[in-house]
Amino acid sequence: MSDATANGYPARAQTLLKTQEGIVLVLAVLAFALFSLLLPSFFSAGNILALVRSVSILGILALGMALVVIARGIDVSMIATMVVSVSWAFVIARSGYSLEFALLIGALFAVGAGLMIGTLIAFGDVAPIFATLAAGSVIYGLGRTFFFTLEMQNVPPGAEWFSLIGQGRILGIPVTVVAFALLCLVLHLVLSRTRFGWQIYAMGNNPAAAKIIGIPYRPMVVAQYAISGLIAYGAGLILASSASAINARLFNSTMIYDILLVVVLGGIGLNGGHGKVRNVILGTIFVGILLNGMTIMNIDYTIQNLVKGVVLLLAIVIDSLVNPRDEQTSQQGDL
Repeated sequence: MSDATANGYPARAQTLLKTQEGIVLVLAVLAFALFSLLLPSFFSAGNILALVRSVSILGILALGMALVVIARGIDVSMIATMVVSVSWAFVIARSGYSLEFALLIGALFAVGAGLMIGTLIAFGDVAPIFATLAAGSVIYGLGRTFFFTLEMQNVPPGAEWFSLIGQGRILGIPVTVVAFALLCLVLHLVLSRTRFGWQIYAMGNNPAAAKIIGIPYRPMVVAQYAISGLIAYGAGLILASSASAINARLFNSTMIYDILLVVVLGGIGLNGGHGKVRNVILGTIFVGILLNGMTIMNIDYTIQNLVKGVVLLLAIVIDSLVNPRDEQTSQQGDL
């Protein structure tokens, strides 16, 4: 084998196939090919469009989760923030206020929820998994008690422009896909080209060292969860626009596990400090294909959850083997 060949594409391909990214990529291609052959409706234009839209929403949520996970945190309150902020915005709009004003209030609520959670974690030294788990229940409970009573909140009438967010197209491409692509680009630039992004990786790699070298650790933690809440709100608006409604029952669904599955399966380690936007894209594609294929096959919802649970468990085990937790992480119990 020549040096050119060894150092060229074949060598890079072999290296890729030995990584988690490469394995997931191969599995995604095989799953897509298998479903296309076995399920005639899978490769139809309508199903591909539905798949792309649903995958985009899942991917947007996963980007928010990835930002937090890279910094050695986790946010299982995203779905609660999403459904409550969007539902409340629709209630406000139907009470006589303009939709634009209502959406602004919803955004402020989502950011405020993130700030509250981040403050609890950063200044209260509460483990992220427990803080976000409890906060999610509190946020949902407050929403159902004081903000809205009906689980299903329809998009207010007379908001034709709002439907374009989830149903419109730009140059033939669904707006949901464009939004996902733009957010991927923005997050990629933030993580790779800004001080904020470098500090995120530093915090994930070694929180103690990050504090020593002068990184504003606590404000950074608060900012991460505020951004996560805002991203969840944006995904909720796209979802509501696509379906012309938002269902608060999503809080009790397995959607948060789908998000974690995308993040972990894509190759973003739960011990923090590494991971890129391409990992989220890859995980989103694979999970989207898997969920869509099982839905078309009319696999029972319980069986689907079993499959997702097994895949998530395997992904976590692989992640723990590939990215073993360090002594500091084990002592902190941060996740």
